[in-house]
Amino acid sequence: MKSSFFKRYLLPGFIFQSVVIAGGYGTGREIIQYFLMYGPLGGLLGMIFISTVMWSVILAVTFEFSRLFKAYDYRTFFKQLLGKYWFIFEIMYLIGMLLVLGVIGATAGSLMRDNFDIPYMAGVLLMMAVVGFLTFRGSSFIEKFLASWSIILYGIYAIIFVAAVYKFGDVIQENFATGEIKPGWWQNGFYYAFYNFTVIPAVLFCVRHIETRKEAVSAGILAGVLGIFPGFLFYIAVVSQYPEVISEEIPMVYLLNGIGSKILTIVFQVVLFGTLIETGTGFIHAFNERVQSAFKSKAKEFPQYMRPLVAIILLLCGLGASTFGLVALIAKGYLYLGWGIFGVFIIPLLTIGIYKLKHHSQQA
Repeated sequence: MKSSFFKRYLLPGFIFQSVVIAGGYGTGREIIQYFLMYGPLGGLLGMIFISTVMWSVILAVTFEFSRLFKAYDYRTFFKQLLGKYWFIFEIMYLIGMLLVLGVIGATAGSLMRDNFDIPYMAGVLLMMAVVGFLTFRGSSFIEKFLASWSIILYGIYAIIFVAAVYKFGDVIQENFATGEIKPGWWQNGFYYAFYNFTVIPAVLFCVRHIETRKEAVSAGILAGVLGIFPGFLFYIAVVSQYPEVISEEIPMVYLLNGIGSKILTIVFQVVLFGTLIETGTGFIHAFNERVQSAFKSKAKEFPQYMRPLVAIILLLCGLGASTFGLVALIAKGYLYLGWGIFGVFIIPLLTIGIYKLKHHSQQA
């Protein structure tokens, strides 16, 4: 019974958080770019009242649409939602995937080089090997890995939060007390929510555990909260470094250096490397599920050995994107991607999608 409850209500949220973190806030750069730049209070408002609410609402509708039409891969999902125009989302997804793989590729190489004296390419190759292994093992194994690593990640973020509050509590309170809210806080809350919906295909495979509308809606609302919670803890902590942290490429490292715990810094680097693997695995597994769906439609079997091969090819393509630099990818690429996702996913889901859900319910 406990396992069933976990898979139906909590697992989708853990998977969502696992996939969104490396592309969404693992380094902390995204939190700075889309929230803290608009003032401590402005960023907090954007995170809670815009991004989190948007995530919960859209995920709730998405999970119910996926459940009702048994659309557990993005090819099937968007054929139901967009009909013959489903391929438009695939174009956006591939662009988004390469952007995110570029971010995690650049981060993985830099992380190993700067903190463990491991050559840049060795760090990238290690990540490729692990992602390839996970994609080869398939959905069930990936579910267990992503959920387990999420629990570890919640723990380390909680420890960082406590350490920051303990050392910089007065500074955090003072920065929030200024009430600083800069123009653009709510727009960037939307942008942040939009571009992160690129990860939706990576969550669909675990929706097959959900059986009722109540479960779908509840799991969606919880997923929004579970997805943002580690980012929320980091945000409170990093306010202690405002405004100096704004220009830092990897704000989390800057915060950890300020806290001054070498052990905590090393542990986080290991956990961060795991989040890069999580995100890469989620994106690539979603693409593999889409390919498998295409094979099934032609009464063919998708060869298991092709899964890690696809993973390696996509990661290599992502490395090409990483040459543009982490800050540039996040500041420019994600912004354009956010508007694309808004047009080809959010608007159709909240119009066509809700109409089809209502029409289906009336026929039932």
